[in-house]
Amino acid sequence: MEMTRTEPFLKWAGGKRGLLDKILPHFPVLHPNGTYYEPFLGGGAVFFGLRPSRGILADSNQELIETFVAVRDEVGEIISHLKDLPYDSKVYYEVRASIPTTKAERAARFIYLNKTCYNGLYRVNLKGEFNVPFGNHPSSIEICNEQQLRDASMTLKGATLFNADFEETAASATAGDLVYFDPPYTTAHTNNGFIEYNAKVFSWSDQRRLAQVAAELVDRGVQVAISNGDHSSVLECYLDTRRFKAIRIQRWSTIASRAKKRMQTSELLLIGSPLGETKL
Repeated sequence: MEMTRTEPFLKWAGGKRGLLDKILPHFPVLHPNGTYYEPFLGGGAVFFGLRPSRGILADSNQELIETFVAVRDEVGEIISHLKDLPYDSKVYYEVRASIPTTKAERAARFIYLNKTCYNGLYRVNLKGEFNVPFGNHPSSIEICNEQQLRDASMTLKGATLFNADFEETAASATAGDLVYFDPPYTTAHTNNGFIEYNAKVFSWSDQRRLAQVAAELVDRGVQVAISNGDHSSVLECYLDTRRFKAIRIQRWSTIASRAKKRMQTSELLLIGSPLGETKL
């Protein structure tokens, strides 16, 4: 009987919420005594879909990690704060300008802004201040889904969370563990604005470093899965190692603000194996 998945409590650009049925069947099976690692946590859809008993979760976004920690440890207080926040542009900008003092208040602010901002984006200015404008969502938008938050809190009980680089996060993985990498998609040849924006956060040299780290993990007996952009320059990073098989996953682009502008595209799912053979 298939285990019920936990619903992610955040919307995240590039998140895998809508792709779980396509990617999880290809994942290696986590050893019963193994630990699940996700160094690019984002909205955590894959973690919540797998619901491992032990997890090492990390992201370079410190506010994001602090929010996950607070949901794990102080979900009741977060719910109390969120219940008082309406979907309103005036309130939105007041919350955006606020500087909460407690962990629960900061997490509630982060979740509220994520739910109500334009297209669920996360962006800060040079001062590190969140600067995404108010979003025009349906009036039925649910800001505080109490059951969803409590379910997420329970699923996170066995997880350790870090604000760290992906290489540092995965360094402790050993044979029998499963590491899932879902980095910002960049290529050797920038060809659109979104990838160009990602390159400022995760450069091509980072992509090359990720491929090397992934290969070293496979050589140590660690099971590895990687989501990445479907581009020849990305694929070549893994073809060279001969440790990965590649699967093309079809998806609808979720970056465009209007549904009619979204188009079907593809991305790569790379599965690590010591005797891997790449087939497309």
